Amino acid sequence: MTTRPPLPALQWDVFCRVIDNFGDIGVCWRLVTQLASLGHRVRLWVDDASALTWMAPAGCPGVELRAWGSPPPDPTEPKPDVMVEAFGCEIAPEFIAYSACQSRAGGKKPVWINLEYLSAESYVERTHRLPSPLLSGPAAGWTRWFFYPGFTPATGGLLREPDLMALRQAFDRTAWRQAHAEAFGLDNDGPEQRWVSLFCYEPAALPELLQRSQAQPTQLLVTPGRPTAAVQAALGAAKNHAQNACLGAPDKLGQLYISYLPARPQAAFDDMLWACDLNFVRGEDSLVRALWAGQALVWQIYPQHDNAHHDKLWAFLDWLQAPESLRQFHATWNGLNTAPLQWPGDDTLAEWTACTVAARARLLTQDNLVAQLLGFVAEKR
Repeated sequence: MTTRPPLPALQWDVFCRVIDNFGDIGVCWRLVTQLASLGHRVRLWVDDASALTWMAPAGCPGVELRAWGSPPPDPTEPKPDVMVEAFGCEIAPEFIAYSACQSRAGGKKPVWINLEYLSAESYVERTHRLPSPLLSGPAAGWTRWFFYPGFTPATGGLLREPDLMALRQAFDRTAWRQAHAEAFGLDNDGPEQRWVSLFCYEPAALPELLQRSQAQPTQLLVTPGRPTAAVQAALGAAKNHAQNACLGAPDKLGQLYISYLPARPQAAFDDMLWACDLNFVRGEDSLVRALWAGQALVWQIYPQHDNAHHDKLWAFLDWLQAPESLRQFHATWNGLNTAPLQWPGDDTLAEWTACTVAARARLLTQDNLVAQLLGFVAEKR
């Protein structure tokens, strides 16, 4: 990892259009709070901030929320030093015109970064840090820079707070599980019980998962929204296929205990990942947090109509150096085939966990995304 002199406090303007409330805004919020923790000022321009009411109810000092489409800052406010366009969201023309006017008056252009989606595909290394000159409009002659998060040293890295691994090491898994069991009135059968978190879309294999996970005592922690709706819709299918006709209440299938979680702040979501033996995650933000958790993980990638997500999934599994059993599970979970879902035994789960731990160790040798952004901005300023 590189060591750079710290940047002076800068004004960052980060732009986010919400497609998936838990993904786009989740990534952007982690980004801006880490910048603010390092002393930078941030304006987060977002078209739907509703998820922040539970994701970050206390807000963050140094981060100011601005509604998408609201007027640009007035002349008494700091002009932007850095503009971050998250996921190609297209900054409003009025703000670009404002920035160009401020630049002409102050003599320095802001560094304009297009922060792209996360992928392990080979094009990321080729296109990371490439320029995109603007040929027309009020910012003609400026350069917008592509910045790609990624999993290798030739990419922009992943979001990771400086103290994250210390917090992870100090986490008391036993106490967390006991507190959760007491809060939900669940049985806590000790170390032989498997704890599993579920954050997903609507995988076709979900009824099969609910059936096969009954084979041993399992606590399934279902996150709110689409995962809860998907599980409740699948429960009937799971019951119809169960060998035991007396499955009890809807939150219990054989040895499977299901609890439906309330919405929770990002730090509490991380705690859940740390507490579980196996984490089902979806999208981008939760995948990264599951990697830092160092537990076995299964990723449901965001489906695309042209099936471009298939190559993206295989590229990630290649980088992960996933064992064949984990690759097969991912293929079924993501609907790439109709093979039976093989619920992992203890040895298989241990192999999956070791795979994640080894991948995390590789990532920890690289600079995190914010450190790389700061270095890039220092270079371009």
